[in-house]
Amino acid sequence: MTHLAALRLVDFRSYAALDWTIEARINVLVGPNGAGKTNVLEAISLLAPGRGLRGAKFADLARRAPDAGGGFALAGVITAQDRPAERFELTSTVGTGERERRKFFVDGQAVSSAEAATLFSAVWLTPQMDRLFTEGASARRRFLDRLTLALEPGHARQVAAFEAAAANRNRLLEQGRFDPVWCGILEDSMARHAVAMTASRLDLIARLNMVMAPRAAMAAFPPARLDLLCEIGSLLTTYPAVEVEDRLRARLASTRGPGQTPMSPQRADLLIADARGASAALASTGEQRAMLVAIILFHAELVREWRGAAPVLLLDEPFVHLDQTRQAALRDHVLGGSMSVFCTATETGLWQDQAAIWSVAAGALTRRV
Repeated sequence: MTHLAALRLVDFRSYAALDWTIEARINVLVGPNGAGKTNVLEAISLLAPGRGLRGAKFADLARRAPDAGGGFALAGVITAQDRPAERFELTSTVGTGERERRKFFVDGQAVSSAEAATLFSAVWLTPQMDRLFTEGASARRRFLDRLTLALEPGHARQVAAFEAAAANRNRLLEQGRFDPVWCGILEDSMARHAVAMTASRLDLIARLNMVMAPRAAMAAFPPARLDLLCEIGSLLTTYPAVEVEDRLRARLASTRGPGQTPMSPQRADLLIADARGASAALASTGEQRAMLVAIILFHAELVREWRGAAPVLLLDEPFVHLDQTRQAALRDHVLGGSMSVFCTATETGLWQDQAAIWSVAAGALTRRV
């Protein structure tokens, strides 16, 4: 299990400075709305690559105050539960003048975001994720890619490489006059990375469905069934990856004209259905929330089994839209597990005497005795 032993923040959101030593496995942050509870969870999520549980721009994360420097820094001291002597500090910073460029360091030595992803992973559940069932396909793709990244850290490289090649190709085509050889090189890169990222998405979906199918029926949460609506994904179920790459390169070369649409993994959609095969979008709010909880919890178990270390679980007001039976089931699952858990709440409620309770106010955390 990955254990976050300390969290340090400088000029992050509402925190001018925070130096938090963490000993308990389950930590519950309690306070009124606006106290800064979710900011702490967001900071933890940003120890991993990506834009964190809010998906915010880095420019919006720095503390806004006359004495603030303009950038921010956050660091976590990370240990393995079975190897407490192995400790390292993972730092993530965004400085003034480079607001959209984040840097990672391990014990002061620079590392790539891909390396950081191999050292720390987090999964989360937030109230905003309830919109997943009704938002557009892009939101579901981002959700799917976060799940995939937690299982396969190299997925981020494939997505970034595809998007960079696609952006360069689009610029060439917009100019109207371009070198077809250079365009072909970009299309070759797009094809390779598109197939790789689609294969990773399909693998995550297959593994998660396999984990949920036999277990969800025994849990308080309804089983969900995931699928990928994607032309490239459909080809991968029929043809070898090399042949799919060839087909994609040919399709890209044939759609260089204005108004023509190339085949792209960024037009895929994640389909979520209940046990009967009905779209989750048609379910009640409570059932949607329960399916989402099941996906997150079983995904965390999948990451633990596949990577050999459980991710950190972040729960932002997790009991929203759940009835009392399912609230208790979620609490019992967390208490009976082994993951390091951070949860927000407006009152102690179900966590009373069963977790470390921290009061959040004025940019500080205080342990309740």
